[in-house]
Amino acid sequence: MSEPTVRFEIVTIFPEFFGSTLQFGVVARALRAGIADLRTIDLRSFTHDRHRTVDDRPFGGGEGMVLKPEPLAEAIEALGIAPKAERDPRRETVILLSAQGRPLTQSLVQELAGVERIVMICGRYEGVDERVNELLCDREISVGDYVLSGGELGAAIIVDAVTRLLPGVLGNADSAHYESFGHAHDTPQAEGAAPLAVSASAGLLDYPHYTRPAEFRGVAVPEVLAGGDHKAIQMWRRQQALRKTFLNRPDLLVNAALSKDDRRFLATLGKAKAER
Repeated sequence: MSEPTVRFEIVTIFPEFFGSTLQFGVVARALRAGIADLRTIDLRSFTHDRHRTVDDRPFGGGEGMVLKPEPLAEAIEALGIAPKAERDPRRETVILLSAQGRPLTQSLVQELAGVERIVMICGRYEGVDERVNELLCDREISVGDYVLSGGELGAAIIVDAVTRLLPGVLGNADSAHYESFGHAHDTPQAEGAAPLAVSASAGLLDYPHYTRPAEFRGVAVPEVLAGGDHKAIQMWRRQQALRKTFLNRPDLLVNAALSKDDRRFLATLGKAKAER
C-alpha cells in the first residue's frame, strides 16, 4: 500500500471521542483505503503526577482553567515533528483549535489538503497557555463564530473537510469543486459566453438540488430541470446560486467573480427586495 496523502495527529484529553465520529462516510473510506491516516494522542499520557493534571488556574485571575504548556509541549515533541523555527508548514503543520483563531474557510481547507502531516491541538476549558501557540503552533484556527466546549469537534470538521479533497476519496473527482464555497472557476464569465455549469463558481453558495419524485406534496420540480436544455439549466443554476448567496450570505458577493449578467440579475433581486 502506498503512503497516505495526509497524516492527521490529534492531541486531546478525549481520544475516545474520535472512535465513532470518524467511522462513517468519506473519512472512514479514506482511512480504510490508506489515502489518509489518523491517530489520536492522549494528552494525559504526558503528565507526571498521580492525578494526570493537564490544567491549572489562569494567571491574573478569572473564570475557568487553562491547559498547561508542559504536557502539550511534550506531546508535540514526542511526535518527532520539526521545531517551529525549522518546520516547513507546507509539508507539516501544527494547528491550535481555538475560538480566537483564523476562520476555517474552503480556501484554507484547500491549502491544508496540500500538507502531508497535520497535527491538531484540541483546546479545552478556558483555552490553552498562549506560549504553546507562540512556540509550537503554525496556525490558530476557529471553525466558526461560536464557542465550543473543546477543540475535538473542530478537529473532526477539519479532518472531514480536508479528507474529501484528497485524490481518490470522492466517487466523482469534480464533486468537491462544484459545491458551496468551491473554486472551480476563479474568474467571471466573459460577456456572451455560455453560463458556468457550477453554482459554486468563485465561492458562491451551491444551487438548489432536486430528485424524484417530480412532484412532492404539491410542489413540482422547476420545469427547466426536466426540459433537457443544458444551456438553460446552467443559466438557471447560476442564477439560483446567486439568489441563494444574495439571501443567505451576501458577504460572499463582495469578493465573488461576477459577470455583467450576474450583476444585472443581482440588481433585479435587490430591486425586488426593496419593493417589498
